[in-house]
Amino acid sequence: MNAQNFPTASTDTPDPTDLLMVCKAYGDQLRLDILQVLSRDSFGVQELCSIFDSKQSGMSHHLKILAGASLVASRREGNSIFYRRAYHSASNDPDSAIDAVHQALHRAIDQRPLGQSVRQRVDAVQEQRAARSQTFFNDNAGSFRAQQEQIADYTLYGPQAAQLLERTFSGTRSAATALEVGPGEGAFLTELAGRFDRVIALDNSAQMLEHARARAAAQALHNIDFIGGDTKDKALQGVEADCVVVNMVLHHTPSPAEIFTDINSLLKTGGCLIVTDLCNHNQTWASESCGDVWLGFAPEDLSQWAEAAGFSAGEAIYLAQRNGFRVQIRQFIKVTQVGNSLYSPLHPCSATAG
Repeated sequence: MNAQNFPTASTDTPDPTDLLMVCKAYGDQLRLDILQVLSRDSFGVQELCSIFDSKQSGMSHHLKILAGASLVASRREGNSIFYRRAYHSASNDPDSAIDAVHQALHRAIDQRPLGQSVRQRVDAVQEQRAARSQTFFNDNAGSFRAQQEQIADYTLYGPQAAQLLERTFSGTRSAATALEVGPGEGAFLTELAGRFDRVIALDNSAQMLEHARARAAAQALHNIDFIGGDTKDKALQGVEADCVVVNMVLHHTPSPAEIFTDINSLLKTGGCLIVTDLCNHNQTWASESCGDVWLGFAPEDLSQWAEAAGFSAGEAIYLAQRNGFRVQIRQFIKVTQVGNSLYSPLHPCSATAG
């Protein structure tokens, strides 16, 4: 009788991605719900306790099991730890069968209806984040430029973003439309107004939008429409932009990943998204002084969110600042249309130095 070709292990030490550990992690209804909620956003332990009406000790236990199976990733934001679902892609390791298991199960998890009470509590957490951010900008619109200069002044990243815009749209485009999310005081609107026939300035802070409007009027820029709202605003229905710009905004938004999905629906296929933001850092004073919700982002975070939202990565520029912050300027091209997510929390477009 021929011997079977069973795989053999070189040691008896369990693999961190052992199938039994993975099956245990998936084998609980609450943990499946946690993975679904963490699929498109990051939440702290206390926020997850609120969403699932759970005690902290119980939630920490579930997160420990999920982390042990490499199903969630964590990052520190000041004194808090935030969790999100780990990213698994077969392209990272074509021979990894466990990644294929993760992908199939995650698709099944995401197709399940999320309970209404959970959806409502997710919305409540997002609304609390949004309210804090909007209050900051409304209260600090007049002094925001000075505060932003402590981190990354527009003069340091604006010209580089403008050059990337020029390289992307080097030819003349007829009836082209550009949208800037969170234009702040409107500095980059000048670049857009000179290149595109129509420019839309979108901001959920009325005070910051007035600053941008005044700047445009002073420069006699007459092809800009100003909209007070967020990336889900009904006023954007029917917009098919050639270009969307998001300069120094994502670290102020309640759900950065969802912004990519929202923008996908506002861009033409083949359209360009340009994102400028901070790389991840540990300077916690930025949250209090500048209203930052997130302490920057690892470049791979933006790449993963963009890929999940139907974008392919293009050019990337990284700038090191003397104050210890690093800035990333990223180009993404829309390749596919992505439908609405399972739940749609509030995702305002907080303004920055534009």
